[in-house]
Amino acid sequence: MTDIQFRTPIAADGRLGAASEHPGFADPVYLRRRRAIATPARDHRVGDPSPPVAYSRSEHRTWRRVHQAVWAAQAEHACRAALEAREQAPIPADGIPQHTEVGARLRALTGFDFTLAGGVVANKRFLGSMAHGYFHAVQFVRHPAVPLFTPEPDVIHDVLGHGIHLADPRFADLYRLIGRAAMRIDNPDVLQMISDAYWFTLEYGILEENGRPKAYGAALLSSYGEMRQLHRCRVRPLDIDAVLATGYTITGYQPVLFSARSLDEVTDTVTAFLDRLDDDSAPPVRTRRSGQPGNGMEQAQ
Repeated sequence: MTDIQFRTPIAADGRLGAASEHPGFADPVYLRRRRAIATPARDHRVGDPSPPVAYSRSEHRTWRRVHQAVWAAQAEHACRAALEAREQAPIPADGIPQHTEVGARLRALTGFDFTLAGGVVANKRFLGSMAHGYFHAVQFVRHPAVPLFTPEPDVIHDVLGHGIHLADPRFADLYRLIGRAAMRIDNPDVLQMISDAYWFTLEYGILEENGRPKAYGAALLSSYGEMRQLHRCRVRPLDIDAVLATGYTITGYQPVLFSARSLDEVTDTVTAFLDRLDDDSAPPVRTRRSGQPGNGMEQAQ
C-alpha cells in the first residue's frame, strides 16, 4: 500500500495532505457557497429542470483554467473513443454551462439529460435513473485555490467527464445497461456490487492503445493530474471478480486501475456480470476502507 492512496492534493503546487485539509472541505466561505448551490437538489424530482445558477466571475475563471489544462491532457492521454465523443459534447471553453444547455445537446445526441444532485446520491436512485436516460449531476464548482483537483464531484467533472460520455451512443448504452440492472435489484449489497463495477469502468476505466494506457473513465477524463500519472498506476486486466475484490478511495488518486482492449470488451464484460446478478447474489468478502463510496458517490478531479 502506498501513501498516495491515503493522501490528497491540498494545494495548487500539488502538496499532499489529508482530504479534510483540502480547502473544498475546510474553507467556510466556500462551503456556504457550495451549500447554497446544492440546496435546491433536496426536493428535486428526477427529470425536473435544474434551476439556473448565477456563477461568479471567479467560478467561470476556475472553469476556464481547468478546461484549458484538462483539454490538453485529454488530447494526450484519453482513448480514441473519448476523443471522438468530445467532438460532439456540449463543452464550452469560456465559461460554465447551465444544466439545461448541456441537457438539450445530450438529448439530441443520445436521449440523455442531466438531473440535479446536491452531492451523494443513493445507489438505487443514482444508478437506476440511468435506465431512463438521466444522469445525476451537481452544479457547484470546485475551490479556486486548487483548481486541478477536487475530492468530490463538481460541475466540471460532470460536464468534462460524463458530458463527454453521454454525447456518444456507445457510452450512453453502457450507462443504460447499468441502469437497467440497478432497477431490477433491491438488495443494497448487490447494488453496491453494481456501483463498484461502475466505479472501475465508467469512472476509472482505461483502455490499452498502442501499448499505452489511455483514459476513458469520466473521473480520469476530468482529472489533469491522474491522466498524467496513468503510467504510475498498477494496471490489471479487466475482470469483474478482481474488481469486486479491490478496495478504493474516493478522495485521492487511485492506485489500481483495470484495463480493457476496447470499449466493446468493456461492454461485453459488464453485460456478462450484470446478466448473472439477482437479489440473492453473494457480495464479495473484502475490507472496505474509510472514505470508500457506498451510495452512488463519484470522484472528480
